[in-house]
Amino acid sequence: MRREDVQPLLYRAADGLPEPDLTDAAWANGVATRRRRRRNVLIGLLTVLGIAVGAAIGFGVSGSRNADIVPPPTTPTLPQGYVPPAGQIAGINYWVAPPAGSERFLDRLYTPLGDRLRLPDDPDPLSEHRLENLAAVVLEDRGGRYDALLLGGDSSWARADLQLRPIRTGSPLSSGAISPDGRFAAFPQPGELVIVDVTTAEVFRFALPSQDVSSVSWLSTAERILVSGPGVAYRVVVGEGGDGEKPVTAIPSARNPTSITAPYRMDSGAVLRYLINGEYSVDSELQLPVQTWVGQTFSTYTMTARLFIANDIQQVPTKSSQPQVVAAISTLRALRSSLLVLGETDPSTPGTADPAHVREPGCCAVLGWYDDYKPLIQVRGWVLAWDVRTGKVQRVTELAVDGVALGPGIRP
Repeated sequence: MRREDVQPLLYRAADGLPEPDLTDAAWANGVATRRRRRRNVLIGLLTVLGIAVGAAIGFGVSGSRNADIVPPPTTPTLPQGYVPPAGQIAGINYWVAPPAGSERFLDRLYTPLGDRLRLPDDPDPLSEHRLENLAAVVLEDRGGRYDALLLGGDSSWARADLQLRPIRTGSPLSSGAISPDGRFAAFPQPGELVIVDVTTAEVFRFALPSQDVSSVSWLSTAERILVSGPGVAYRVVVGEGGDGEKPVTAIPSARNPTSITAPYRMDSGAVLRYLINGEYSVDSELQLPVQTWVGQTFSTYTMTARLFIANDIQQVPTKSSQPQVVAAISTLRALRSSLLVLGETDPSTPGTADPAHVREPGCCAVLGWYDDYKPLIQVRGWVLAWDVRTGKVQRVTELAVDGVALGPGIRP
């Protein structure tokens, strides 16, 4: 066979064989490589996990042998200006207020009332100077009749010539006179209730069955108001009433007219919640050493406050007066309640025997709230604010008027 015949024979033989698929070969090789890499990664993870488990077991064993290695305890964060309580009364923390005569030296809480609240010289008529948000109401005696002097949140005054008559207890000013929205002021009168709208200067009069009423307390919507006197109480609809609701409805009364308040009332040995039918239900029991409740109950969304004259309190003995205590009771179980005992001047201190500095029963009462945590308290000649979170007491204003009702406009 010749050499030149060999190559054609090889081509014919190769023509009958299948051609190799290089793509399949490359794919198979890549799959194999990826499987090897996954296997290596899995082995590495299992190795790290084994090391971690072993370290944890070792730490637990060493920790059991060394009980001193514990995380530090968490210290609660106290609010700025916090004053530690003096102790507890009936299981509630109490603070002792600065003594009478020291009020002017307290830090001041700035409000539209100014440093000293007195009657304005010549305020404009309300019809000419309407107000937006009432901060305070005082009365001026004008020959046996009273005009209402209204202080707005902008510190401006207006006069409402209502010609109010005196009531059995004297001045027809109740500490609950101002509505929660700062729009209305209400005054009890013999046989009627007089309400003035400070945004429009309109005056509304509601006839009442009783000639002897002395206390008013607004419901939170400012569409209804409670009016009470000895042995009588009424709910008066100021806004739109419900279907079939009468403008004036008799509700259960109390021996003390100032006890008829909404949405809460502290009376006897409990905090009571006002119900729509005029009844009250028990919200929480109280174990306080109460001899007599004084003034009205004022409430926020989370707390309610009222002052009481106490029986002798062993924790805070008094020498010149009976103990008087402001009870700020939480209506939420998650918040704590607090007490403020109105202190008295130490008679052993030189120059402090002035009887004007003795806080006799009846001199003091709660007037409302500055905010959700600061009840406003009238003491002899002053209005004070007490922060229930810190225990700190501040002066609000010195009083050069016989009485005052406070409203939401007191807040800036």
